[in-house]
Amino acid sequence: MKPPKFDYFAPDSIESALTLIAEHGDDARYLAGGQSLVPMMNFRVAAPSALIDLNGIATLRGIKVDKNSRLHIGAMTRTREIEMDSTIASANPLLHAAAPHIAHIQIRNRGTIGGSLAHADPAAEMPGIVLACNAEINSIGPAGPRSIAAGDFFEGIYSTALQDGEMITEIVFPPWPAARCWAFQEISRREGDFAMIGIAAWFDLNETGEISAASLTAIGAGDTPLRLPAAEEILSGQPPGDVLFAEAAQAAVNELDPGSDLHASAEYRREVGGVLVERALKTALQREAPGYTA
Repeated sequence: MKPPKFDYFAPDSIESALTLIAEHGDDARYLAGGQSLVPMMNFRVAAPSALIDLNGIATLRGIKVDKNSRLHIGAMTRTREIEMDSTIASANPLLHAAAPHIAHIQIRNRGTIGGSLAHADPAAEMPGIVLACNAEINSIGPAGPRSIAAGDFFEGIYSTALQDGEMITEIVFPPWPAARCWAFQEISRREGDFAMIGIAAWFDLNETGEISAASLTAIGAGDTPLRLPAAEEILSGQPPGDVLFAEAAQAAVNELDPGSDLHASAEYRREVGGVLVERALKTALQREAPGYTA
């Protein structure tokens, strides 16, 4: 199928893109990697009157770590760059490890982190990772720039806190402790398929070997990526181990809110989600304590 007719613009600056979106109104759309929007247009699920291509705006790309050890990633940075970049591998290994799970290499060569967040598919990996890492999503629109906490960004299926005419400019990840325990687990029917459910996990240990901070986030388990605060609370202040991880996994099962579709039932997703939480926590501990065996 082919999309309806549309006007196409390729600005070379953020300012030009904002001017164009204001001129062409509510029916205009920004184009990032196009890996979600273009298929939607071909199936006529989306029919924008104008596409404003952000690929020519150099200031929307780039990877750097600032003096406060925060990782900055431009919204138009390709998923493949995230997968291959050595700076990201050390500055946020959880993000780096999740990237290869995204679709196929052809998609990762074009897809962007900003495009994935703006699309807000609840089964997508990037939304889950930014939520798990408490990242900030910087944006700019007609009212000027602002910063949105990941926990406030995702509002529903394909729905975000972005306002009309607003674009994501940068994602900022907080510092990543060198000794942090972390893991990413997901299950799909075939390699490259959307995750039926996935879990991002990390926790820090204090001087006495107890968990001082923890994050558990699920994808494919609700209308948005989901933090699992009850499971996190069980982990907090406790020494890590099999019994604790099993308790956290059971709490997570009760927090998951998946739907049923032709790929899997809600019951299956909930049960497998608990298994993945326990597996992720054990894998995370193995990174910091290689002698630990699950």
